[in-house]
Amino acid sequence: MPLIDREKKALLSTDQYDDDAPDVESSRRSIEARVEEEDESVDGRTSNEIAERDREVLEDDYEGEELIPESQRRVIKGLFGGAGNSDDRTTRKESTRKDRRERRDGRRSKRRKRLEGESELMYEMEEGGRLTPSSEEEEPRESVGSSEADLKRLGDVRKQKSARRKLIFRRMAIHLAIILLFAVLLYAAYRASKSTKVSTKATQALLSNGSAFFPPTTILVSLDGFRADFLQRGLTPTLNSFIAEGISPLYMLPSFPSVTFPNHYTMATGMYPEAHGIVGNTFWDTDFEEEFYYTHPKSAKQPKWWGGEPLWVTAENQGVRSAIHMWPGSEAHIGGIEPAHVDKYNGSEVLEHKVKKVLQYIDLPGQEHEEFSSMRINEQRPQLVLAYVPVVDTHGHKYGPNSTEIRQTIKNVDDMLKKLFEGLQARNLTQLVNVVVVSDHGMATTDVTRLMQLEDLVDTSKIEHTDGWPLYGLRPKNIKDLESLYNQVKENTKDNPNVEIYLRDKNMPERYHFSNNDRIAPLWIVPKAGWAIVKKDEFDVQEALKNGDVYHPRGLHGYDHEHPLMRAIFVARGPAFPHKPNSRVEVFQNTEVYNIVCDSIGLSPAPNNGTLRLPLKPIGLHSDPETPKLDTPDDPPTHTLTPVESAAAEAAAGAASSALAEATKEASELLSDQSPVATETQAADDGSEKNRINKWWQWLADKLDHAKDWAKGVFGSKGKGHTDSG
Repeated sequence: MPLIDREKKALLSTDQYDDDAPDVESSRRSIEARVEEEDESVDGRTSNEIAERDREVLEDDYEGEELIPESQRRVIKGLFGGAGNSDDRTTRKESTRKDRRERRDGRRSKRRKRLEGESELMYEMEEGGRLTPSSEEEEPRESVGSSEADLKRLGDVRKQKSARRKLIFRRMAIHLAIILLFAVLLYAAYRASKSTKVSTKATQALLSNGSAFFPPTTILVSLDGFRADFLQRGLTPTLNSFIAEGISPLYMLPSFPSVTFPNHYTMATGMYPEAHGIVGNTFWDTDFEEEFYYTHPKSAKQPKWWGGEPLWVTAENQGVRSAIHMWPGSEAHIGGIEPAHVDKYNGSEVLEHKVKKVLQYIDLPGQEHEEFSSMRINEQRPQLVLAYVPVVDTHGHKYGPNSTEIRQTIKNVDDMLKKLFEGLQARNLTQLVNVVVVSDHGMATTDVTRLMQLEDLVDTSKIEHTDGWPLYGLRPKNIKDLESLYNQVKENTKDNPNVEIYLRDKNMPERYHFSNNDRIAPLWIVPKAGWAIVKKDEFDVQEALKNGDVYHPRGLHGYDHEHPLMRAIFVARGPAFPHKPNSRVEVFQNTEVYNIVCDSIGLSPAPNNGTLRLPLKPIGLHSDPETPKLDTPDDPPTHTLTPVESAAAEAAAGAASSALAEATKEASELLSDQSPVATETQAADDGSEKNRINKWWQWLADKLDHAKDWAKGVFGSKGKGHTDSG
């Protein structure tokens, strides 16, 4: 290595100086690094800012040079050619140092102000404040308005804050989703636990009939107007066999009033009429200012009338398909829930078609079908089928519960059930499908001698609305007249033991459960079974007795629900009823039907007035020697006529007798004309004579029918009165 290089190296080495002396090489590297840092930060700065920064670096370097000892500085300056007068240099040096100190102090002051401005700017930005000075400030912030670097940093901070906000929102969304998912899982676990609990009451496993799999399935059939003692007439072999195979009470009690719509909806909801709101076939609602009338579709099909939760709503809400065949209330869109299958009411539908409809529902694809879950609900097999059969009630009203015609109707209904059971057996479903057969009420025979004229009982000019029938609910025009009207009716019926007078809020029998609803009229006239109250414009009782008119309908219901003539039936068989054949349970009211049907297919019932749950608890067999027998109640006795009524009856009977004698005479003459010695002309006219004979015989039969009516205490051949049923 050349001598000059070695000397330079030696002079520049740190080991030639004091321990406290700075390393010139490191100083140089430090300066270069700071310059590089400044070069890296040039982006976004003005040329003036760059120049100012360079001066600061150089002056800082000069200040660092003052720390080098004088002897070493001389060597360094000698190496780099630093000659000149020392005094002048000292003077200049002191002046320069003074200037540098002043400039340094000025720069530091500016830096402090700039940093303070940036700090305040950052504070305003974090707080969402303004980015430009307000008019209230004494001078604008030049660092905000003019510095490109500050604006860049401000933009970076904004981006960082926006990113932080997005991150926070994203995390919150994730946490919320986790919480919601956890809640859904908890709810699913809760529902699963409830389903498991219900499944202990009714077998939930799918049962196979050899070709399909069936979950718990129940068919509920209602025979409207089928009185319990109809089973004692020897007309119902199918129903009697069904009882022997299943479980049933001696009879089932309807609810008060014992009419069709309130009782069918009670069986569907498990609630008393006062609770579900259908308090009669007809009634007035003070809130709606409207009348409910069961045969008026525009009224009866509005969901506002129907409270509670019927079976089909309970089922559909729990994912169980339902099929409803003409059940009262099923077309009312209750709760906004529609049955999967619903058949509109058709009073003329033949019984065979009802059997076909029920079996068609059972034949629909079930859960074993590959595409079951993707099918529309009205294509899926229902687990709950409700079928309504009105014909017994219809003929009971038209002909009376003891008529020849009703006997044939009872046989026809029994044959219908036979075909249904045969259809289930052909499908190998007798032991897989539950069948429950019920009725809603019984029937009592009417008579013109058991009628009361409403106008004879109360001042109808003070009545605004009348509800119900054959019992009557009265709504006074002025509520202040209620007490006086009650006293008036009580006075006018004091000699008639066949009627009861009640105030809804005072003395209505508790067992009726018929007071806790404003739809129930405040004053009620309740006749005994077989009696009826009529308005004069519908049927004039005195004129009817005088003219021998017959009152229609010939059968009625709606009376005290505990009267023997009002008794209904309940019979059940199937896997949900694993009892001994012919089992007997205690008599119960039809508020229990809802819970029983729900349990039979594993549904969780809605709140209701029922208390029975499956399995039922038998108290013995119907065949046990100590089992009481179902009696056959007699019709109410004919009312003892007053002298005026007796005179009218005798006159009518005389007219009937004369008509019968005349018919007999004409028939005899007609028969004598048809002797074996008839001429050939007569023989040639044989066809027309046969028609004539048939006509006369029909006339004679009509007269004999009237005579039979008179023998029963019914006077005459004309009929008036109510034609409604239900």
